[in-house]
Amino acid sequence: MDAQTILDVRDLKIDFHTEMGVTRAVDQVDFQLKKGRILGIAGESGCGKSVTALSIMRLLPKPVSRIVQGRIMFDGVNMVTLPINELHRIRGKKIAMIFQEPMTALNPVHGIGKQIMEVYRLHFPDFSPREMTTAAVRLLEKVGISDPHQVMKKYPHQLSGGMRQRVMIAMSLACEPQILIADEPTTALDVTVQAQILALIKDLQRTSGMSVILITHDLGVIAENCDDVVVMYAGRIAEKAPTTTLFKHPLHPYTKGLLTSIPSLAREPKTILPTIKGAVPSLLNMPEGCRFASRCPRVENICRKKVPQERRMDQNHTVACHLADA
Repeated sequence: MDAQTILDVRDLKIDFHTEMGVTRAVDQVDFQLKKGRILGIAGESGCGKSVTALSIMRLLPKPVSRIVQGRIMFDGVNMVTLPINELHRIRGKKIAMIFQEPMTALNPVHGIGKQIMEVYRLHFPDFSPREMTTAAVRLLEKVGISDPHQVMKKYPHQLSGGMRQRVMIAMSLACEPQILIADEPTTALDVTVQAQILALIKDLQRTSGMSVILITHDLGVIAENCDDVVVMYAGRIAEKAPTTTLFKHPLHPYTKGLLTSIPSLAREPKTILPTIKGAVPSLLNMPEGCRFASRCPRVENICRKKVPQERRMDQNHTVACHLADA
């Protein structure tokens, strides 16, 4: 792991045990997060984005899920094998996470102030109650809440979705983490609030220098906020590249399909929006070869028989496709 890499995920494989059998939700996932950069992980629902994020935090549901192979290297330690008592010193303090739905992530029976101060009780036990309160108020001010003292007294159901998400961001920043994982941070928010939340995350990242993993299905969000991007499909990585490279020169047919599907004002009005035909294969019944073969417009015999491995097309651009050319 080089000096500029803060998180290195290698050959990650995650299984889920279901009533219908064992499914591999994440298969041979490799990526690196650079210091001070924002990495976007994009893909359709069910492609393994959130499972990958939860595995970094070791928050996968037990006993139904298991990391069967791979390593997640952070600060010289493998998060996969780290003892739970040592993991508690990293989780929330050095690596923090914003979850998809703030209403379910926040405890409905405790006030906002109590929940924020809980972070300090866990990681800074020497703080006095007054110091915790002062720190919590400053955090709420930092994330753009205009009346933090009143918000501290409220319960989650008394706040709007955007306010709850700002509280979640404040809690994740309490310990000034080195890595922030934002899992679909704008889910269920209206467009205006989405823009505010994303701008807030980007601004906090810029001022603090932390690294961010931004998980989303929206390529527009990736284009505006991320330095690098990983495109996932059916549990595997299809393509990795710097964001500008990926948007200017996509190589995987799936990536090209996603980009073509983005609505554009340049298109003729009332024309049918391009789509990717077909559906993602079931995790219980994956095809023998490329998982995108049944939907790919360029499919050939080799695609149905052999699993494509990631190929490096240039220094920072890799693609898992038999037919991709630079």
